[in-house]
Amino acid sequence: MIIKSTSFPRALITAVLPALLWFSVPVHAQDEPQTNLQRVKISAGMHQIDAQVALTPEQRQIGLMFRKEMPQSEGMIFIFEQAAQQCFWMKNTILPLTAAFVAEDGTIVNLADMKPQTTDAHCSAKPVRYVLEMNKGWFAKKGIKAGARLGGQLFSGRN
Repeated sequence: MIIKSTSFPRALITAVLPALLWFSVPVHAQDEPQTNLQRVKISAGMHQIDAQVALTPEQRQIGLMFRKEMPQSEGMIFIFEQAAQQCFWMKNTILPLTAAFVAEDGTIVNLADMKPQTTDAHCSAKPVRYVLEMNKGWFAKKGIKAGARLGGQLFSGRN
């Protein structure tokens, strides 16, 4: 909106214009957790995981931000179009998490425990297609380490 009339006081224009611009920008609830994503079943040995699927760039960017709790058998799987080195941080993430960096065939490449509300980078040791986030310590409590293979339809058709 451009105002060319000299009858408006400059103070009014500078006070109203930012508000008008703010209302013209689409607003997204970026301080709310995303809880309605598609889900997929993943097996880790004899353990079953109900994982939310973060597939789009926006879903992956938000991840588990703002979640205050998560059941022990739930997690989030981040799916990337192709294998690459992936790095994660915990900005706006309240829950302590462990990330499993997972190859296309479901093999866990490496695990990283991540502290809440930090921007420390946690990266895959080699290119991966998936990252599975679970409550911190979940993998250790189940005896699941790097080299273990996850199962499910995501991983090259493995069941």
